[in-house]
Amino acid sequence: MSASVVSVRGVRRHSSGRRRRRLNRRVTVAAELLLGVVILIWTLTPLYNMVEVALESKNSIFSGLLWPAEPTIDSFRVVLTQSYWYLAHFWHEMGNSLIIGVATAALTLAIGSLTSFVVGRMRLRGAWVISNAALLTYVIPMSFLAIPFYRVMQSYGLSDHLWAVIAVEVTFATPYAIFIFQQYGTSIPIELDEAARIVGASPLQIYFRVYLPLMAPAMVAIGTYALLLAWNEYLYLYLLLSSPQNMTVPVALGQFLNSDEAPWNLMMATAVIYALPPIAIYYAFRRYMSTGLTMGGVKG
Repeated sequence: MSASVVSVRGVRRHSSGRRRRRLNRRVTVAAELLLGVVILIWTLTPLYNMVEVALESKNSIFSGLLWPAEPTIDSFRVVLTQSYWYLAHFWHEMGNSLIIGVATAALTLAIGSLTSFVVGRMRLRGAWVISNAALLTYVIPMSFLAIPFYRVMQSYGLSDHLWAVIAVEVTFATPYAIFIFQQYGTSIPIELDEAARIVGASPLQIYFRVYLPLMAPAMVAIGTYALLLAWNEYLYLYLLLSSPQNMTVPVALGQFLNSDEAPWNLMMATAVIYALPPIAIYYAFRRYMSTGLTMGGVKG
């Protein structure tokens, strides 16, 4: 009799424990979903506000409505047709931003991949010092180096020139590129290089025909990273570029606030249009970015 009572109590305790565990799991899942919703709203609110203001007419920007009563795309038309005096050189400024971004990505890929190839595949003595020394550039924040960079560019006659900004962006993008390329390169068997040498391939041929094709995911990831880094830059663009022919869209957007009456709808429309290329680039290459950066982060 006592044994059956103990058995029943054990079953009840086990059933009660399972109910508590299920309840705990449900509470945990609910808390995670709630946190995810809060983070999603927090992230999307600025983007929503940009689009909402861009769709407002000039006289109803501060109406306080959650959504425009009469949404209009007139602001986008003004930006695309350069019909406002601050937007008279919009497409030229977009071209400057594109030149800086593409040049930064190309130089970062070239310098980073060549450096990682020499350090990781040529087996030069003491080559590890190069990559470690490059990462030291991240010890000092970019903003702290703004004035030294400005003086250096003045000394070399590069002030108010696109190459000044390109040099700065490459300087800050290359160390990360070297690190990722080195880590990703460890997944490529060194035997492939040795086999290529046996058949008479030179180091340059190994680099172009063996190393680069196998590094494609990391190359796409780093190229996209460098392009977006340069595309979203403002401080060095504002500091190093001053003439209208060298101005980029971020700097031109800042000048909107210098006018007596800031056209917020045009500013937001310009910002939305300027944000479209990096969004398209990211979603076009996100699969390669995930592969390249994940591999680079776990290999040692």
